[in-house]
Amino acid sequence: MGIARFPSGEQIGLRLAQCVIAIQHVLHDGAIQRLHFLGHVGDPLATARVAGILAAKRTDEILPLCHPLPLQHAEVRFELGADRVVITTEVQTIAPTGVEMEALTAASVTALCLYDMLKPYVDQSELAITDTRLLEKTGGKSHFPRRLPAPRAAAVLDLAGIGETVVEAMEAGGFDPVDAHFCDGRATLAQAVMDARDAGCACIVVAGGTAATDEALHALRPLISAEMPGLMETVRAYGQRRRPVAMLDSGVAGMVGDSLLFTVPGEAEAAEGALMALMPGLIQFFSTR
Repeated sequence: MGIARFPSGEQIGLRLAQCVIAIQHVLHDGAIQRLHFLGHVGDPLATARVAGILAAKRTDEILPLCHPLPLQHAEVRFELGADRVVITTEVQTIAPTGVEMEALTAASVTALCLYDMLKPYVDQSELAITDTRLLEKTGGKSHFPRRLPAPRAAAVLDLAGIGETVVEAMEAGGFDPVDAHFCDGRATLAQAVMDARDAGCACIVVAGGTAATDEALHALRPLISAEMPGLMETVRAYGQRRRPVAMLDSGVAGMVGDSLLFTVPGEAEAAEGALMALMPGLIQFFSTR
């Protein structure tokens, strides 16, 4: 059996899932609420709710390819009908993967527990668990687009020989055309930025030169009219969870005229990861301009 891993490139974020399941029965109205007074099984709804919440917390012990997740919230709600109980579960986490399996597991175990507590009072042929489905899922790739709705021109200014990697990552995000230029000095870099701005590039990516003492940063900072420090904070936070030396990265980001400029690390893998972390924000930024 392979090792279960978190999806590649997924970032830690708030994830939510809601699921629903129903259990059909033939008990007359109000019978379920009154069962706990009989003294045999206790309160079926309260017991089933606890079972569902516990199941959400321990889903990784039940399903072999699920990851252990720190749950921020788990809830089970009941809607009582004439011949059925509709169970709705909601689970939230802040993690790099979704919680739909936790919500589905919670719903299923809640229904099983309720089934177990009702079966002494009815013929089991008259009980049925039905209609299990996911109601809602937010967070992750499905919630935050990773590709532009319409192409935008971009330029890659390469200081580290990784231009091809950065171009491919930008093209995957819907930027088109993406032109790459190799720059070999401070003056060349500053002129290349102005040329890309004048050519109408919406986005300018500088690959390399992110060390705090690098001359590239001194060349770029005077060109920026409005800083956007959140981009570099995102890149550094993403990098530090993967490589401790990311704490040494600096970098700049901001507007040069109508163009958004930012730097990415000079190693191909680190640059690719940085763009993966930035892409949802870039898509949001350019989609509103």
